Order: sequence, then C-alpha cells, then structure tokens
Amino acid sequence: MQQFGKLYLIPTTMGDCEPMDVLPQTVKRCLDFIDDYIVENEKTARKFIKSVQPEKVQSSLILNALNKHTEISEHYKMIQPCLEGKNIGLMSEAGCPGIADPGAAIVKIAHEKGIQVVPLVGPSSILLAMMASGMNGQSFTFNGYLPIDKSEKKSALKNLEKLSHDKNQSQIFIETPYRNNKLLEDLIQTLQPNTHLCIATDITLPTEFIKTLRVNDWKKTKVDLHNRPTIFIIHKM
Repeated sequence: MQQFGKLYLIPTTMGDCEPMDVLPQTVKRCLDFIDDYIVENEKTARKFIKSVQPEKVQSSLILNALNKHTEISEHYKMIQPCLEGKNIGLMSEAGCPGIADPGAAIVKIAHEKGIQVVPLVGPSSILLAMMASGMNGQSFTFNGYLPIDKSEKKSALKNLEKLSHDKNQSQIFIETPYRNNKLLEDLIQTLQPNTHLCIATDITLPTEFIKTLRVNDWKKTKVDLHNRPTIFIIHKM
C-alpha cells in the first residue's frame, strides 16, 4: 500500500516583519524539506520562503496558485502529490491557512482522501485580537465581512450588537482595508454608546495598535486605519 504524503498548514507573517520573531522553528524546518506548495500568490510566497529559509533553492519549488478564481477541479490536481507520497505545504497570504482563507477547501479534500493534515503554530489575527481585547474569550463568533450596502450594514451591526448582549458573546468581523475608516465611522454612528469596541490593527507589526473602548469614547479618539489590516470586535455587556 502506497504511503501518502502529508498536508502541512504553514502560517506566514501578517506583514513586513522579521519572520522568526513571530514564527516557531518548526516552520523553518518544514520549509526545508517541502518543495510542493499551494499558495495564494506565487511572488509573495517565494519571498516568504526565501526570508525564512534563504538556503532553499528556488528552482526546486513547485507552487500552485489557489484563489477565488481557481476552479474546484484544480483543487484535486493540487492535492495529487500527497497521494503520490509527497508532502505539500499550504500557505495563506497572511497568517494561518484555512482561517478566513481559501485554503480550507484544500484541507477538506485532504480529509476526504485520507491525507494527514498537520497544522503548524503561527499568528492568527483573529485569535490575537480576541486575546488582547479583554472581551469574552469563552464565547465569540467570527462573522467575516459585513454587507457593503449602508442600510444592510447598519442592520447587520444592530443584529450583532443584540446578539452579543443576548448571548454574552463577542462578535468579530473584518473589512477590506481601504474601507476601514468608513466602517469605524459607521460603528460609531450605529452602535449604542456603552457598547465595547476593540480595534486591533497591524497585529505583530511595529505599528501594531490594539485598544478597547466604549463607542462613546471612540468618538473622542483619532486613529487612521486606512489600508491597515484590522480586526473589529464588539460586545454589548
């Protein structure tokens, strides 16, 4: 019986910083023996691999691009090396693969095929923001992106605020970075003054900013979130 390779879920940095300041040595060791990768962007993936393992011969790398345009039939082709006994590394564009990331589809196929999935320790902006928020770490929900339409967004925020109060549950969401400042305006205008709001931006980077205040206090606080990866968390006590 042929031995399958393993699918390694390899975390990456969440911006421009020294990789080994936020990643364990396990990541470096795995990059040393893995040549086949599934990545969101080949150029940034090569740059990341070189920054962590500069001795790695770039010509030996086989990188397959996985993004919203990738056909499902391609997913099965990407996982094929594992069925042939080779190890594969799955990398997100930033942070942990499979979390708010298209790599989850590959992990699902790996389980269907009986391929061992090996998650490696690394930075998750969602968990790091939750850890630093001071909100309810026993019960929280990640909601992804809110609606773009203003009225739909307002309704969604009101619903999340009510849910956080009724269930004592912290509600986490994100926005496209260039819309962050507009979302902050909407939060301040829509949420009740005593609702707690955590803003966690540029996590693990030198420009990291994490603060939890009541909405009423955010009205008196200036922060520029434009084009900065940001996690928003709300909780109405």
